[in-house]
Amino acid sequence: MDKLMAMRMFIATVDARGFSAAARRLGVATSSVTRLVDALEAQLGATLLNRSTRQVSLTEAGARYLARAREIFDAVQEADASVADRGDEPVGVLRLCLPVEFGRRVIAPHLGPFLAKHPALELDIDMSDRLDDLLDGRYDLSIRLGDPAANDELVCRQLGRFQRWLVASPEYLAAHDTLLHPEQLLQHACLRFRYGQKARPWRLQRADQLLELDVSGPLRSANADLLREAALAGCGIALLADWLVHEDVAAGRLRRLLGDWQASPGSANDSINALYLPNHRGSRRVSAFIGFCQGLLRP
Repeated sequence: MDKLMAMRMFIATVDARGFSAAARRLGVATSSVTRLVDALEAQLGATLLNRSTRQVSLTEAGARYLARAREIFDAVQEADASVADRGDEPVGVLRLCLPVEFGRRVIAPHLGPFLAKHPALELDIDMSDRLDDLLDGRYDLSIRLGDPAANDELVCRQLGRFQRWLVASPEYLAAHDTLLHPEQLLQHACLRFRYGQKARPWRLQRADQLLELDVSGPLRSANADLLREAALAGCGIALLADWLVHEDVAAGRLRRLLGDWQASPGSANDSINALYLPNHRGSRRVSAFIGFCQGLLRP
């Protein structure tokens, strides 16, 4: 018995909820599927599937075996892809971690043409604003905004840059004193992004003038889009990435303030970075996605 083929037939039967449906998906005879799954059960000395006239379901032993079988089958596919991925075209699964709103607004709308260009590539994407560790092997590549992870074991490639804009709604601005100088921010309701437990002052710079302001306000959050929505609702002034609010500014829903000053939370930089492990150097999957992002972020 081909053990790996039997695992494949077993996984397909579970996913398709029946032997005939699995056979149609795999392009083989139903008898081939049932014979291999029966042989697998006989070798294991355990019943993996409950069979009925309509569909199959997992036994307790089958559920345990399915989890491990998927891991093994995925590992084999990844091993095959890791060799093929060094060729001319990207092949296999690329596991990505993207910042939530950046992934949704900047990356996701353009994935169709990218995937059409690389039909042998499959993307597995998690969206998270946490600084997930690539060292555990969960991801092949992670995109981070601002300061890259300080880790000598990771390769950091800059994809592009962004700006942070001070924005507020017309309604908020109509109800408050005109903002003419950064120091006046201290008298305004400021909507602040939360970086862990430490508060970061807002740093504003113009030529050789540098100001750091401990602003305050009614709202802090680690979700940038929540701050954007609060700014749209007239809750105060927010310091947000241009890619997040440029459409609102263009439509007049938000107004940009102090545009002749460069603004940032503390010393945070404005780079957009791709992080990956050194063993992915030369990977066509990683290179293709990096090139795709650089194209999107080109000024």
